[in-house]
Amino acid sequence: MEKNAVTFRFLTEPGDVNFGGKVHGGAVMKWIDQAAYTCAVNWSSRYCVTVYVGGIRFVNPILIGEIVEVNARIIYTGRTSMHISVDINAINPKTKAETKATHCIIVFAAIDDEGKTVPVPEWVPKTEEDKQLHQYAIRLADMRKEINEEMKAYFS
Repeated sequence: MEKNAVTFRFLTEPGDVNFGGKVHGGAVMKWIDQAAYTCAVNWSSRYCVTVYVGGIRFVNPILIGEIVEVNARIIYTGRTSMHISVDINAINPKTKAETKATHCIIVFAAIDDEGKTVPVPEWVPKTEEDKQLHQYAIRLADMRKEINEEMKAYFS
């Protein structure tokens, strides 16, 4: 089993529905957090906390009764952080047609029992796709620095 990736698969349920009859965005965000957390803990062997969730794109709706596949994988590691790409696909159980529903990047930090960040193992990209995702994570991290600077006034 790869330590840098996890996949969750399950059926959507009526309790996941919003007023429009589709899966609620909040349910999707919960699945993102759960899969990414599992990926981070699996990689770091530590308790992890969410540091950042960004660029969630709800590309297509997820319908009740569809199979949901949540793929989370490490695409970059800092000293104490793990940048995780999460893709969610919806699969029609009758036709097997697969549709990309959501994508985002979520960053976790590994912490010790006192809540202090601790180093994580370095993730090294191996495949060409890994290398492209690694560069994607670096570009997004640079953009986050700019956004953080812009938002500083709102943190006080």
